[in-house]
Amino acid sequence: MSDDPSDPTVDLGDLFAPLGGWRVRILDLSGGAEGNISEEIGGFATLMQANAFARRYVRDSVELCRGPGLSRKDVLEAWFAFGEDAVVVDAGDSGWKSANELGDFVDVPSGNEERDWRALDPRRDDDADSDDE
Repeated sequence: MSDDPSDPTVDLGDLFAPLGGWRVRILDLSGGAEGNISEEIGGFATLMQANAFARRYVRDSVELCRGPGLSRKDVLEAWFAFGEDAVVVDAGDSGWKSANELGDFVDVPSGNEERDWRALDPRRDDDADSDDE
C-alpha cells in the first residue's frame, strides 16, 4: 500500500476524527457505574489529544490510589479496586491502552503536569465560552 494520500488504496480513516470528535470513555473500576462506564467525553479534535487525555486521566487515577508507605502491589490493587481507566472509543490499535503503561505508573510517582488531564479536556472550552455570556 502506498503512503500517497491521493492513492485510492490508502486508508485515511485514522487521519480524521469521527463526527463530533474522538471520545474517551471513563471506566469506574470499583463497579459503581452501570456497565462500569462513569462517563464519556467527546470533542477531541485529534486522536493524539484523546490519547494524551486518556493517559493523563489514568495517571492521575493511579496517583489518587497511591498512599504513604503503600507497596507497588498495594497501589495496583487499590487502582483495580477504586481507580478509573480510560479508553479511546473506536480507536482500535491506535488508541492508548492503560495496560501498556500501568506498571510504570505504579512504579514511578508522577508530577502534576503528567496528571493534568483537565488541561486537555475539551469541555473546558465550553466552560470558557459560557463565562463570556
